[in-house]
Amino acid sequence: MKLKKQVTVCGGAIFCVAVFSLYLMLDRVQHDPARRQNGGGNFPRSQISVLQNRIEQLEQLLEENHQIISHIKDSVLELTDTGAVSPSGQLPFRSANGSWVLPFDGRPTFLSVKPQDCQFAQGRRGQTDLQMLDVYSLLKFDNVDGGVWKQGFEITYEPGEWDSEPLQVFVVPHSHNDPGWIKTFDKYYTDQTQHIFNNMLVKLTEDPRRKFIWSEISYFAKWWESADMHKQEAMRKLILGGQLEMVTGGWVMSDEANVHYFAMIDQLIEGHQWLEKNVGVTPRSGWAVDPFGHSATMPYLLKRANLTSMLIQRVHYSIKKHFASTRSLEFMWRQAWDQKSSTDIFCHMMPFYSYDVPHTCGPDPKICCQFDFKRLPGGRVNCPWKVPPRAVVEANVAERAHLLLDQYRKKSKLFRSKVVLVPLGDDFRYDKALEWDQQYLNYQRLFDYMNSHPEMHVQAQFGTLTEYFTAVYKANNVPQGARPPDYPVLSGDFFAYADREDHYWSGYYTSRPFYKSMDRVLESHLRGAEILFSLAVAHARHTGMEGRYPTSDYTLLTDARRTVALFQHHDAITGTAKENVVIDYGNRLLHSLQGLKRVIINAAHFLVMKNKDVYRFYQTEPFLETDDRRATQDSLPQRTLIELDQSGPRYLVLFNPVEQDRLCVVTVLVNSARVRVLTEDGQTLPVQLSAQWSSASQMSAEASFMVRLPALGLAVFHLYDSADTPMTLRSETLLRLSGRGQTAHAVDPLPLRSQTADPQPFYTSTQSLTLGFSGTTGLLESIRRKDDPQELKVQIQFVTYGTRSSKDKSGAYLFLPDGKAKPYSQKEPPVVRVVEGPLFSEVVAFYQHFQQTIRIHNVPGVDGLSLDVTTMVDIREQSNKELAMRLVTDIQNDDTFYTDLNGFQMQPRRRFLKLPLQANFYPIASQAYIQDSQHRLTLHSAQALGATSLESGQLEVILDRRLMQDDNRGLGQGLKDNKKTANRFRLLLESRSTGNKVVDSGPTSFPSLLSHLTSAILNHEVIALPVLPKKRGIPPLHTFAPFTGALPCDFHVINLRSIQHQVTRSDVILLFVERQYTGRYNTCRVLCLGLSSLFRNLDLQLLQPVSLSLMYSSPPMANDSSVSLEPMEISAFRLKLR
Repeated sequence: MKLKKQVTVCGGAIFCVAVFSLYLMLDRVQHDPARRQNGGGNFPRSQISVLQNRIEQLEQLLEENHQIISHIKDSVLELTDTGAVSPSGQLPFRSANGSWVLPFDGRPTFLSVKPQDCQFAQGRRGQTDLQMLDVYSLLKFDNVDGGVWKQGFEITYEPGEWDSEPLQVFVVPHSHNDPGWIKTFDKYYTDQTQHIFNNMLVKLTEDPRRKFIWSEISYFAKWWESADMHKQEAMRKLILGGQLEMVTGGWVMSDEANVHYFAMIDQLIEGHQWLEKNVGVTPRSGWAVDPFGHSATMPYLLKRANLTSMLIQRVHYSIKKHFASTRSLEFMWRQAWDQKSSTDIFCHMMPFYSYDVPHTCGPDPKICCQFDFKRLPGGRVNCPWKVPPRAVVEANVAERAHLLLDQYRKKSKLFRSKVVLVPLGDDFRYDKALEWDQQYLNYQRLFDYMNSHPEMHVQAQFGTLTEYFTAVYKANNVPQGARPPDYPVLSGDFFAYADREDHYWSGYYTSRPFYKSMDRVLESHLRGAEILFSLAVAHARHTGMEGRYPTSDYTLLTDARRTVALFQHHDAITGTAKENVVIDYGNRLLHSLQGLKRVIINAAHFLVMKNKDVYRFYQTEPFLETDDRRATQDSLPQRTLIELDQSGPRYLVLFNPVEQDRLCVVTVLVNSARVRVLTEDGQTLPVQLSAQWSSASQMSAEASFMVRLPALGLAVFHLYDSADTPMTLRSETLLRLSGRGQTAHAVDPLPLRSQTADPQPFYTSTQSLTLGFSGTTGLLESIRRKDDPQELKVQIQFVTYGTRSSKDKSGAYLFLPDGKAKPYSQKEPPVVRVVEGPLFSEVVAFYQHFQQTIRIHNVPGVDGLSLDVTTMVDIREQSNKELAMRLVTDIQNDDTFYTDLNGFQMQPRRRFLKLPLQANFYPIASQAYIQDSQHRLTLHSAQALGATSLESGQLEVILDRRLMQDDNRGLGQGLKDNKKTANRFRLLLESRSTGNKVVDSGPTSFPSLLSHLTSAILNHEVIALPVLPKKRGIPPLHTFAPFTGALPCDFHVINLRSIQHQVTRSDVILLFVERQYTGRYNTCRVLCLGLSSLFRNLDLQLLQPVSLSLMYSSPPMANDSSVSLEPMEISAFRLKLR
């Protein structure tokens, strides 16, 4: 209403100015001397002409004023975005085009999007020497035989090269311990890992020159908890004394393709916080030898956590060869958007095939294997090259030392310094005391010989990873973490990975999608539980009720954090573990999900109580029900049924996990087809009654209604079983049948019609979108936005890939298709269900191996501007098949497309014809898009999958893979444990401004603001919590809105995480905020955010910037300070709220 008044006032003012201008002009003409001289009042032609011109100018000004008023009016309509005004002001009605119009309160919607908000960020190219997209364009990928280094080249050197500066060699013993792969996490620990730690204590203590590095804190924490105080103190002494280094320090060695950056950060925090609390050590260097390709997000997060250096291993063999030939294996890794060097981190790329001993001492594995002393004759492991190791004794030490030094020297020729890194280890190594002796004693004899012979010009020793990096910095006379002179700067990532031939590891991007999806559900629940728990504890403390709040829920949070962290392991979320290990992961995920629902319920209970004095917590009597339930770890969730009766209302609490106010449609399952929904203050909401379908043609009832929810807040609604009201409308359902004896059964009074399908396309519309569907397939054919007269072809097709017939076949890791995809086909035509109503419309196509639901919401703002796409996949009857969803459009994207990295940043991709089909697939954690100068089409995903664009105008994603054989990468199994899986997407079509073609060629691209928000509502669904009926009645409840005002729309609250001190529960809360760089937005671009007055009814007593994993603190800021972030910056702050 206020906006309409403003328009009226502005328009009136402009009109008054125009009339007054006309008056002044006429007055001026009236007093013109020339006119008076003509005495008779007769105008000369020249004066009449001037007057006519001025009247025409005035008319033009009035027309412009009219256009300005119209533009203001349009802006107001865009802001409220009702589409039309209900004539009654209250009741829903159908507009002339057949779409529904709803009553609306006129307040701005959840970040209503103005046209200028869809301008895309202007990508500027950072100054880097190596841009990975350019490297891909340059390379031939020809796989020439390199001799002893099969994938490389012959390395030569001059004997005197080290005379003036001796070679420094750091041999770094390590043991790679997968937290689940062939065995479960617990089984590995029992059988092997605990023995590694126990032997480590003894063997490192025997000689202070011995060193070791360890990465997986999940295992270390498990050992620590079972160790006595003496063992703990001895281990702490080894770490603080520098003999044992904790590298990276994450809970696991995270995958980098499928993981979301929320979980990447969280597992890093969990490991670092555990180390700080129990050992008092801060990791300095990153170690990632086994993730199957490397993301540019990881160096950014390590840099923000104050690590100075990092190491990577699994990179395409052709890229390794190219980098080795140009001595670029060590570089500063910079983010593509960084115009300076603030994101730079020093990175070492291992040059050879693997991280095992045969591939780490130098280019010749036949020689290096002879220096893996676990393979001495008589052991269980031998050398495939048929030349076994020999124990080092006085008689052979000279020959052995010179043979090994030759490999060290050749390896050093690939780098720019005369310092060489030689990892010494493999999977689950050093679990027996014998191996510790075999490796350390033989190598020490070699080192002693080398170091005592100055003519060899070498200094060799055991070392840690950080000792190696420190020596490199010292050799280049630069501080820790600084760029050595002439070392290259690189931006980009290292996907897709191939270890040999055309064996691309692009299959695991999709393997076991059921658990990839479940992981993201758990992550969203963890974030929501963390935020609500932190707010509830702060408000309990503020009201003096901390003693009555169940702060013991913190243990449930800790358990869930560690479950999420464990599942980020590079054989867990990747879908590359044994079937029994997958079940173990699934049970952990389900257990933690149930625990998080308890945390959310308990926090919501406290926060919505109007009178906190009557708050009571009973462990056995929950106040709220969960929104859904999963019967087993591998079953889909079933929504909770809300049972209505005549005795009174059922109360429903809705949690909005997004940091902006949200206008959206919420659907709940009810036991009655007579539903009335009221807001907290008694206003009746429009309700759409529709069917809960148990099969293609069997249904019961559900209720959908439009709600406005506060940012990160809770709202209360009342549901009644009552007689029909004009605000309760029934969906109209049409079943399009093939006519072969199919019938439909409806629940009275929900109307259902059926008809024989015809090949003509059919359409469904809302106020924002019109969708066209194929009459034959029931699948999407076209999209038209209301602000775009052009209908765009967006055709959904389903295709299948087979696997090749040769000995090398697709498996859990590898994608080795038998050629181009073939169209999915089935004998029977599909059943197609069309549902239309005031709040949403949907089309569901039922096929043998999948069913696809496309739903559009008829609500203002973000929720109504994209298509909600759910594809339920079940390929358990298939054999060696991969099912893909392909979008075919008119968009002229040529060979360029964009995939996200970890939900954090976008990476431009190019389709290369010189590469095999499987090499052009990339991981998407949250989205992929194609674009031309007029349109951008984004496929937002709620789960990690593999995606590509194989032809111009196409975008496709692999939905599931069922493979009957192992792919010879160690797993020993195919993928035969498929589940019925719901793949969830949002499809967003946006118009682009002209002149974007130049920008498209750059190394950066960013989602629009609308795209960011669409991703947020997809990944963080509203959680609906029914209040359980109570015999003594329900106490008064009210809305909980944590913020005093709106957050800037390009700030994202990653987490609000409670942390613990060493002894007692801490009152310190941590806030992460990230500013997502999305272009030029007049609506919300701000420079800073004031935190002191952000939280309603809470006082901020501490504001302290900290590093990403909280291990480094800056001086506290004044409590009334404002927080300012750079675009794409992730920052962390320690807060104390009371």
